[in-house]
Amino acid sequence: MKTDKLILCFGLLVSLLVSCKSENKEKQEEKTERPNVLLVVADDATVRHMGAYGSHYIKTPAFDRVAKEGVLFNNAYTPNAKCAPSRASVLTGRNSWQLEQGGNHMPYFPSKFKTFPETLNENGYHVGYTGKGWLPGVAFNEDGSKRNLLVKYYNDAKLNPPTTEISDCDYAGNFDMFLKDNKEDKPFFFWFGCWEPHRQYEYESGLRAGKKLNEIDEVFAFWPDNDEVRKDILDYALELEYFDAQLGKLIKQLEDHNKLDNTIIIVTSDNGMPFPRIKGQEYELSNHLPLAIMWPKGIKQADRKIDDYVNFIDLAPTVLEFAGISQEASGMAAIEGKSLAPLLTGDKSGIVDASRDHILIGKERHDIGRPNNIGYPIRGIFKGDYLYLKNFKTDRWPAGNPETGYLNCDGGPTKTAILDTYGTKDKKYWEMSFGKRVEEELYNIKTDPLCMNNLAANADFKAKKEKLFAQMKAELTAQKDPRILGEGDVFDNYRTFPPKFMNYHNRFIKGEEMPELHWVKDSDFRKEQNTDLK
Repeated sequence: MKTDKLILCFGLLVSLLVSCKSENKEKQEEKTERPNVLLVVADDATVRHMGAYGSHYIKTPAFDRVAKEGVLFNNAYTPNAKCAPSRASVLTGRNSWQLEQGGNHMPYFPSKFKTFPETLNENGYHVGYTGKGWLPGVAFNEDGSKRNLLVKYYNDAKLNPPTTEISDCDYAGNFDMFLKDNKEDKPFFFWFGCWEPHRQYEYESGLRAGKKLNEIDEVFAFWPDNDEVRKDILDYALELEYFDAQLGKLIKQLEDHNKLDNTIIIVTSDNGMPFPRIKGQEYELSNHLPLAIMWPKGIKQADRKIDDYVNFIDLAPTVLEFAGISQEASGMAAIEGKSLAPLLTGDKSGIVDASRDHILIGKERHDIGRPNNIGYPIRGIFKGDYLYLKNFKTDRWPAGNPETGYLNCDGGPTKTAILDTYGTKDKKYWEMSFGKRVEEELYNIKTDPLCMNNLAANADFKAKKEKLFAQMKAELTAQKDPRILGEGDVFDNYRTFPPKFMNYHNRFIKGEEMPELHWVKDSDFRKEQNTDLK
């Protein structure tokens, strides 16, 4: 009898130990299971046009869901408000002025700068993308072979788009192919780069879709408020809503594949809307972008709004941290950004990390329309309620030269309407979008978010201006920014890709036959302005 009891007790003990070991193993596996990541980038969308930020006439239910079921960032900024340099900062965790020629638009991306998707691919992740990845530009490996900064392109699935200017890329179809390719069920990283709402737009497509001119709740004060401008805004709105609908489809696919719970969904844009004085500039609406992050398994306290300043360069270290990859193990150049992990996994709203109180911004060459390939260099700092800007070359045209059509501003009805004001009583609109600028600008973005009232020359703000400049200069010096170190001309001397755009201005002036430019209109070239503005 005693022997039976001993055997029974021993059996129970073994069973208990096995059970505990099994439970510990399950807990350990749950703890170490790496999350999937879906990074969603709209092409040229302004923060104020998402429903979660208060937009009423543009409907974005998918973005709003991500914000509601995750975290909404009220102060997210790109360091450079143009496609290629902005996306380069996302991919590397470095500011554009720290990326050599990668800080320009249409560059040859330096082989020395590894991207975090490449790192994920080397560390067991299934990696791919659809739509617009890192563009425009080209990247090569050190041996001269072609390089894909996002590893593998999924582009075979096509659809019939609702307008002639919306892409025929079936984003959801390509995402489905990507998921089915993941035979080993690895954790995945997928970049959904929507081509919308980038220009061009099908004229009056917004109206034909049932939108009304009087639904628009704000025409920014630096544009004339007329029917042509409002039509342009509605065409943009239609494409932004199309982007949101595609986002909704991808979220549904995650649900259908039982992948939603452990997928971090990051939704943002690369720069502000492709309209005058926004995209390609460095004002509040240029750099301030939407950002919502959802992760059912990892964000325990959802529906929070965070007011800390966060930067695009923070996304790379955030993803790497959640993937369990250290900076040292990544093989990447030193990351300047700071992981958002504590903000996401915490439970606080409002100001969470008091050290996140500012953002540095800047630009170099965005376009091809100036003599000798020169750019328009700016550096700036957002801190508290203020934006300080330093324009280094005030003799240059900030939106590109008049004789080549102001090429750092995409063509469209709003650009045309503003160019039409030149030489009229409403020339102020032309001045704000295309005129030359003073060396320093200072704006209170809380009371003046459109950056209309420059306070830099106001004696009452002298101390504020000098303090912001001093901080900006000190940090840029520490980051070895060539521009602040007096070596900024290096950015003007980098090659442009494709080669057919090299020395565009000089060749254009000589009367050479030039390659067609899809982002400008014939009406952007104004002979009367060329004569006056030489």
